[in-house]
Amino acid sequence: MVVAAIALYALLPEQLILGPRLAIPALEAVLLGALIAVNPRRMTRDNRWERVAALSLAGLIAVTNAAALVLLLRQLVSTGNDRAVELLIAAGQVWLTNVIVYGLAFWELDRGGPVVRTHLPRHQLPRADFRFPQDEDHDTIDEVQAGSSKISDWVPAIVDYLYVSLSNSSAFSPTDTMPLSTRAKILMGIESTSALVISVVVIAKGVGSLS
Repeated sequence: MVVAAIALYALLPEQLILGPRLAIPALEAVLLGALIAVNPRRMTRDNRWERVAALSLAGLIAVTNAAALVLLLRQLVSTGNDRAVELLIAAGQVWLTNVIVYGLAFWELDRGGPVVRTHLPRHQLPRADFRFPQDEDHDTIDEVQAGSSKISDWVPAIVDYLYVSLSNSSAFSPTDTMPLSTRAKILMGIESTSALVISVVVIAKGVGSLS
């Protein structure tokens, strides 16, 4: 997923990239390579510094993507319809990168991170940042409660956080999973606002290019 986000940024039009085309992607790739080299089996063991490095990498991707969004808005407003298709594709790249990077951030932050969630007993987990439907399905009908957190010891995986990010970017608000912590609410708010801006401007540009 990180590789996909790096590639999406590297493939943006020149006008949306900060500095030389491969400078930031190369830095992100170095950080990712260092994380893998230091701990190639990160899903079985973890430490505080590696989590800080992983979150820093996600933060770098998010910041550069936000900068690309600002540059995209300027290009969409100031350029003619002859570049509309190129910029609309770039908007899709920015939106998809947002989905990936915020999904990774949610996955890394919630309940102490992926290693803690899968290796510590439930009563020792840190406070949750998100409340999933499975966290409250234990008192429903048998076939539903069988998959609940309380009965089956279910814990969210990367696909669950990517779905949270996707639905937040599509609906511009939480859907079936609710943010509980302040940091989760802030991140979801930033993501949904970015997605809303992209959608509004892209729609306006698309309609304008048809006239």
